[in-house]
Amino acid sequence: MSTPDTSGDIVELRVHGVSGASADQVLGLRLSTQVAGDRSGGFFRTRPPGPAPDEAPGVTLEAYRWGDLPTGTVARTLGLVFLLPFMLANVAIWMRPANPESEAVVKSLCRVLALTLTVLYVLAVAGVALDLIAWTCLTSPRCLAGRSWLSWLSGQPVGVRLAALALVPAAAIVLVWRLSNRPGRSFEAFRAPDGELSGHRLSAVGTWDAEPLVGRLRSVHVAAAFATVSLVLLAARVTKGASTVTLALLAATGAVLAAAVVLLCTPPLIDSAPLNPRLDTITRTLRTTSVILTVLVVAHVLASPDSWQEGRQLPGYDAVLAGLCVTQTTLFAALGVVLLRQRDRQRGDSPLFGLGALAVTAIAISMAVAYSSELVYRVADFLDRDVPTGEGIAAGPPAAYTWAIFGFFRTVLVTTIVAGLTVVLSRPGRYRAAAAVVARDYPDPPADARPRLRQVRGAIAKARFTEKLVLVAVVFAFLAGIGMATSTIGLLGLFPGDVVERYVRVPADMITFAIAFGSWVIAAIILALLLGGIFAYRTVPFRRHVGVIWDLGTFWPRAAHPFAPPCYAERAVPELTRRITYLVERGDKVLLTGHSHGSVLVAATVLQLPPHIGARVALLTHGSPLRRLYTRLFPAYIDDGVLREIGDRVGWRWVNLWRDTDPIGGTVFPAPGAAEGDSDPAATVDRRQRDPRDVVTPPGDSVPPPIQGHWPCESDEAFTDAVRDLARRLGGPPR
Repeated sequence: MSTPDTSGDIVELRVHGVSGASADQVLGLRLSTQVAGDRSGGFFRTRPPGPAPDEAPGVTLEAYRWGDLPTGTVARTLGLVFLLPFMLANVAIWMRPANPESEAVVKSLCRVLALTLTVLYVLAVAGVALDLIAWTCLTSPRCLAGRSWLSWLSGQPVGVRLAALALVPAAAIVLVWRLSNRPGRSFEAFRAPDGELSGHRLSAVGTWDAEPLVGRLRSVHVAAAFATVSLVLLAARVTKGASTVTLALLAATGAVLAAAVVLLCTPPLIDSAPLNPRLDTITRTLRTTSVILTVLVVAHVLASPDSWQEGRQLPGYDAVLAGLCVTQTTLFAALGVVLLRQRDRQRGDSPLFGLGALAVTAIAISMAVAYSSELVYRVADFLDRDVPTGEGIAAGPPAAYTWAIFGFFRTVLVTTIVAGLTVVLSRPGRYRAAAAVVARDYPDPPADARPRLRQVRGAIAKARFTEKLVLVAVVFAFLAGIGMATSTIGLLGLFPGDVVERYVRVPADMITFAIAFGSWVIAAIILALLLGGIFAYRTVPFRRHVGVIWDLGTFWPRAAHPFAPPCYAERAVPELTRRITYLVERGDKVLLTGHSHGSVLVAATVLQLPPHIGARVALLTHGSPLRRLYTRLFPAYIDDGVLREIGDRVGWRWVNLWRDTDPIGGTVFPAPGAAEGDSDPAATVDRRQRDPRDVVTPPGDSVPPPIQGHWPCESDEAFTDAVRDLARRLGGPPR
């Protein structure tokens, strides 16, 4: 362990966790001023510059505020709501097992599954524009009544209607294409300084320039999206009889989709170094070819003199949608098999750990299916307004969407029941463990403290439920997979009510009610996400609860879905690295503190610090999920090896504070065995905080000390003691 010199001041650089805390909150002050960065993310100190009144000379507080990097404007916040499935699909690829032998397979499966989300997005918009409107509504006078914005296409040939409304899915593709092009540019000015970096994978976060990969993925997804529009049009055209031109265009469309899948299934190729002009040219050529092909297909549909097959729904659309469901089910099952075989179960963990990628992928697909089904159903309901059955579009959207909504409702209902049972069945064990902690922390409490003891015991028991969520997530993934498979029954023209009534003897009306109720549940979820996005931007306390998913999901670079929200770590980690390097090189020493997800940011930052910089850095984490959650969810990137390397890089000047009442944070290193004793420097890192400080009301107060749980602990005595200790070990004046 190197001994730092004793010259220079100490800068305590605080990094907040999720929810976008303000600079004043991080510093525990009312007045602060920005010393570096911009409005989205920057560094703050007390105002006027210099130590706060309660600080010892030579110790300066500084805060890094990154909360606006993953949120930003209202438009971006609302965009995150609609791009949530894409974001979750992107997170899943980073949750792959640590076994390097499975890396290529898991990457390929995750990327192709992410591609199916783009195809599903396009199919939903095409279902509205081409099936519900162009094919069905425009042939019904009752559906067109009072809708002058549609009547101008009434009476036009089928080819004209389809060609005109094919512009709607094309415009939707262009919209997400343009939106995905915008975010990354604001981070281009922030790159990590050169230095000797760690060889561990986590150190790549913030140094890896993801933009070339994102550009390649974007080209592939745009190519597949336009090919999907072409496929829907050609499937409708080919059902009445296929001409040579139709077959040629269909073969070309299939070739584009196949090429997109092949590119995604070759990780060494598509993940190659940024400077690969040949590969970039190939992906851009594929995209351009697909766009040109779609133009040719639209022209063919417009000019073809052949008659069209009659029917209530767009011919071939059901088959395309069912084919996508089959593809998703097959890929999802293959991913589950690979994860089960390759997962690395840690000692003492649940046997279900290691399936995080499967669970998150299931949530992403379920939400994408729910969004798509709800869009089609709401538009169908709108167009069916005041139209008698048989005269409008009363035949409804494709049966696959009905099965999808039924599957989503069934998945949510059963998962909720399992969650409730898990809460009830695990309650005795959790409360026994909590009672043991309370008895150890508060021996011989006064009689009037019993109500408070029950509250503390309940808080500890609730905090221990986090590990039980693994079972709930896996059950959700299993049921979602069944829902994907049953959606293909729609290809047979059967509806859930008929099938369930025939084989399960449940009245069809009950199933119809469940589907209608499920549709409104989806609508309520979307509305809640929208309102949550708005209030998360406008109200800081509300952002503390709603903004967590955005902050966690956008930490990882886009490696699976290019339309996912941008990664803020590509700016935050290099910016922290640069600031620490600047402070050290001017003669200061840095005490780096990170709360909650901020501890993950500082961990990635330490791995990027050159050795001569790390020799003047100490680390203080609190409420850290590094081991409790991240080593289990992201085993390929965070494990015991990388945690020990972080300790080595800061000379084991590292303290981690944790509480039993915290449902997220915990210890960083496992308890040392008897053989290790005090010889292992990792044994000195974790320090447990008793929470609350006491269960009796202190003199001069009217209530007992609060239960802090996962809240920051900068004002706690334990935090202050840890800062003093680390400042002393850095060689500076004690605080």
